[in-house]
Amino acid sequence: MTKKRFFYGMLALLLAYLCYLAYIFVLSPKTNLQSIYLIPKDAVFVIESEEPVHGWGKVSESEAWHHLQKNDYFSELTENIQKVDTIFNNNHKLFKFFDGRSLFISVHMISPKEYGIFYVLDLKRIAKLKLLKTYLNTLLNENYVLSKRTYHAHEILEVHDKRTKETMYLAFIKNQLVASYTHALVEASIDQYQEPVLGRNLNFIEVNQKVGHEDLFRLYVQYNYFDDYFRRFSDNPSDWVQRLSENFLFSGFHLNLDGNSTLTANGYTNIGSTNENYLEALQRSGTSKRTVPKIAPKRTALYISYGFDSFAEFYKNFETIQQENPKQFESYQDGIEKVEKFLKIDVKENFVSWIGDEIALLQVQSHISKGKNDLALVLKSNDVDEAKSNLDFVLKQIKKKTPVKFKAVNYKEHEINFLSIKGFFKILLGARFKEFDKPYFTLIDDYVIFSNSPNTLKSIIDDFVNKETLSASEDFKEFNSHFERESSVFVYSNIPVLYNNMYALADASTKQKLRKNKDFIICFPQVGLQLTPEDDLFESRLVLNYQNVEEVKKNAQFEERPQSAPIVKKAVPAQVTDAIFNLKPIYPTDLNAKSFSKKYGNGKIRFEVDLKDGLKHGRYTEYYSNGEEKITGRFRNDEQVGTWRFYDQEGKLVKKKRF
Repeated sequence: MTKKRFFYGMLALLLAYLCYLAYIFVLSPKTNLQSIYLIPKDAVFVIESEEPVHGWGKVSESEAWHHLQKNDYFSELTENIQKVDTIFNNNHKLFKFFDGRSLFISVHMISPKEYGIFYVLDLKRIAKLKLLKTYLNTLLNENYVLSKRTYHAHEILEVHDKRTKETMYLAFIKNQLVASYTHALVEASIDQYQEPVLGRNLNFIEVNQKVGHEDLFRLYVQYNYFDDYFRRFSDNPSDWVQRLSENFLFSGFHLNLDGNSTLTANGYTNIGSTNENYLEALQRSGTSKRTVPKIAPKRTALYISYGFDSFAEFYKNFETIQQENPKQFESYQDGIEKVEKFLKIDVKENFVSWIGDEIALLQVQSHISKGKNDLALVLKSNDVDEAKSNLDFVLKQIKKKTPVKFKAVNYKEHEINFLSIKGFFKILLGARFKEFDKPYFTLIDDYVIFSNSPNTLKSIIDDFVNKETLSASEDFKEFNSHFERESSVFVYSNIPVLYNNMYALADASTKQKLRKNKDFIICFPQVGLQLTPEDDLFESRLVLNYQNVEEVKKNAQFEERPQSAPIVKKAVPAQVTDAIFNLKPIYPTDLNAKSFSKKYGNGKIRFEVDLKDGLKHGRYTEYYSNGEEKITGRFRNDEQVGTWRFYDQEGKLVKKKRF
């Protein structure tokens, strides 16, 4: 009788427990909360994964990840993610238990120089099992202390690491587990979950609904807080970061990492209502094939392409959008009318009519100075003869109406001219093109290229003649194959070359940071972004091509220029060869100047030469640092002519050569 009672009693307990589980998993009301509702509104980045263990394993095993872990900044950024393993005794018990459930990780700025990382894990109905909270305690060893406190009617569990003195904060909010090493983020999540901000933002929802759910994981960027995040690394404001924050709202990507550690991200981006008008105009104006690499130098650090069905259609849309802001449109019209009235030209006829389906900005590694970037604006023409005819007409009008006297310079069968219309491209295309103020220009094939420096144009001509262009680069062609042939916006960056340009312009403290982190910057030698219109969004693709940093350095294209050896005064050799008259090229920035000279560090002239139309033409004299003549001769149209003479430091003639 006793055994039967015991049996029936155990059976009753088992039935009761099964009924409890049935209620929890089947019959209880579905009060599930979306994970995104719990992420505080000021997230800069949000990562989402349906299989966090699988995704984390694939990333952490990649060659790129292992290389980046040696970098202080990256290691610090990922430290909190890796601490989760440590908290749970490096055995993945918690994550393996929840694998297949949605995990969100977000990054937030919690002070001007510090960020915090926040986690949300969807437990679904299992969250209703109170045993789950108890289970956490079994994962901890003697190095951790578990305590509890109440915040706004929610229990917060505090896992304190006695060795590092750090505390991880966890809370259960309905079906969600939230956690962070920053208590303020957990508390912010509790405060807002009934009135979520980010999760109910219509612009975020628009992108979120379009992003695919395959591949490795998903990444969202909220540009409104991107400049705050950038200030974590630099106090110097960045023009391109500011443009990102002002023009874009959200991007969402689903990411994949291949066996070569090349990261590919596909997704969507939306733009703000206060964006620079050309973005919205691009969204309405179709796409085009990218062809500027035919003339862009291989040493291009940054290539930004804007494509459309036709520039005329883009320009029409650009004007239409500006009319939505009457004050801005009036200012734009006034600027155009002033130019047209003063020069007696028609902007649409003399410029818009001949521009084809692509315009591009190029930032090119300078051949001349480490302290400057070479910038160029490239306009593809739909008829190069029509382009030349209209530009010739504009130049004639400039000569009639202004005191500017500039004679075209012929350089390697390419004519260089001067377009003296102040602020024209800023008026025509917006502030993005304000850098090109009274530029020089030349024609190469079907392209009209503008730059504030004639030497930039010369260097582009040189590379085109020598077939040193992007389209001739196997590295670029292979990387470009990751993208669709047509786009509205395409950004390509050659990171090692861009690094050199950035380093040249940086202040002392920034140069120190760049040197320290160089190997972790140039290990992604090529980065590209493509935007293609889809409804009121831009379909987006981002590709980062990882390469072993030693292989990057071996590539001749990315070699650093050797430091100049210190000048040592030597006696003139007994036998001086004709090579003494082989002079280095010069790069005068003023093609109207009558002469060009350079000085020694002591202020004395190193050499001086007469100029005509930017070319060496007339007397040339080179000096020793004590002021004595070293080499004399004459040029005619950049060619050495007549008798050239070389003297020693006492003024004695050592060598003559007839040209």
